[in-house]
Amino acid sequence: MTLHPALPLLLGAVFLWVLPPKLRPWLSVLAGALALWMITGLGAESSLSLNLMSFNLQLLAVDKLSRVFGFIFALITALGSVYALHNKDAKEQTAVLLYAAGTQIVCFAGDLLTLYAGWEVMAVTAATLVWLRRNPESLAAGLRYLLMHLFGGTVMLAGILLHWNATGSLAFVGAHFSGLSGGMILFGFLLNAAVPPLGAWLPDAYPQATVTGTVFLSAFTTKAGVYCLARAFPGTELLLWLGVMMALYGVVFAVLENDIRRLLGYHIISQVGYMVAGVGLGTEMAINGATAHAFCHILYKALLLMGAGTVLYSTGKSKLTELGGLYNRMRLAFWLYMIGAFSISGFPLFNGFISKSMVVAAAHHEHHYWMFYGLQLASVGTFLSIGLKLPWFAWAGKSLSPLEVKPLPQNMVWGMGAVAALCFVSGVMPALLYPHLPYAVHYQPYTAHHLAEMMQILIFTAAGFFLLLKKLKIQDTLTVDTDWFYRKPGLAAASALVGGVNAVFSKSLQALLNAAHAIVLPVWNPDENRMSLQNSGMLLILFLVVLGILCL
Repeated sequence: MTLHPALPLLLGAVFLWVLPPKLRPWLSVLAGALALWMITGLGAESSLSLNLMSFNLQLLAVDKLSRVFGFIFALITALGSVYALHNKDAKEQTAVLLYAAGTQIVCFAGDLLTLYAGWEVMAVTAATLVWLRRNPESLAAGLRYLLMHLFGGTVMLAGILLHWNATGSLAFVGAHFSGLSGGMILFGFLLNAAVPPLGAWLPDAYPQATVTGTVFLSAFTTKAGVYCLARAFPGTELLLWLGVMMALYGVVFAVLENDIRRLLGYHIISQVGYMVAGVGLGTEMAINGATAHAFCHILYKALLLMGAGTVLYSTGKSKLTELGGLYNRMRLAFWLYMIGAFSISGFPLFNGFISKSMVVAAAHHEHHYWMFYGLQLASVGTFLSIGLKLPWFAWAGKSLSPLEVKPLPQNMVWGMGAVAALCFVSGVMPALLYPHLPYAVHYQPYTAHHLAEMMQILIFTAAGFFLLLKKLKIQDTLTVDTDWFYRKPGLAAASALVGGVNAVFSKSLQALLNAAHAIVLPVWNPDENRMSLQNSGMLLILFLVVLGILCL
């Protein structure tokens, strides 16, 4: 009997509420582990279908692409839940499990309606993880996140309906999308993948989420978008250009950023750029590289945000201008963070080295030299901001004011340690990952040329940083992104609309009160302290009229 990997996650979200608070966090770990175990047993023959009205929905369609994405999504659900064991918030635990379930539904969807259902579950639950930080900034950011993703989902749904009307098919696996309907579906995927100018929601919302919730946010939404692009639009040249632009765009904003979680958010955009470019290139090597990089990115980006989360948890601060001097008090967290930094920067022996380089090599192999050098340049900015700038000013530099550092829960260290170990093991032994990629892999990352190339990039970047260190100053500035174009006009429009409605309502209410005042005073008899029956009826009618207007 075939079961869907989303099932233990959905059941966990339900049964979580009947367990004692001490056991609830462990249920999330168990649900993620069960989903992982179920995925390992799925083969190409595994399928689930459902007849709903006149639609034949294929809830489970399995191939190598869906299985490798489903595997890493389930793995990070379990490991991220270990990192979050100290969190006793049942609402957040429920949101995480439903978010993970929605991601599995998207990953294994064989039809577009099932895909859309998982898509919307992801949007609502991800926004919930932002809201659950429970401050005004997170409430506003979560609302913007939800509105953006509901908009993207609505456009995608319109494209799905147009595609169905034109072709009579709702198949997602093996389907071909083109024309207006294909463009609308592509738009929805690009928004979830945070492709600029559609991606400003990511650095806006992710830094406002809970400490543990950000780990799951970093893993699911954008990589689900990459999966859908790889499934539906491989070889689309537009994606090649957008991907390289993303890689450079993200590192530029990250270098300028002061908030550590916002900085890491921009690097999600940058690293997803490698994946999008690989999908756009469309060759077997490039698709393998994009898939491998998504797998590795989920691990090392989770580790980096876990490290940033330890800083925020211990100090209550996330701006580099407010941090510094943490190394002697958070050494283990620092070195675990640095494993993530080495991984994302492409250091040999870490997993970014075996995945990112495959996309870059695929560009060189196809003689797209502008893409090759653009992605190499993005690597410089990645190491500069994540491997040097952030750890130096957060851990090594001196704090301008004394910091109170509270101890970390042991489970946060356990979660980071497990993910760090996987970053190292998969980097040393790429044969653990390569056989599970969509196509046969003929790429060898550990060559003398590649080792020398990467070490030159890393050494010269580090030399430049430390030579110019005395001139580098972090300023508490506000980075303006493309979200300005809908946040500022949107705020002004809302203010004008709400203010206008309030003004009309206030004037109308005042006019009614004045009319009531004019009627009541003449009919009231102060001597007898009563009203006539006729005048009482007039007041009753007036009261009902006012009540009706207010109800409208």
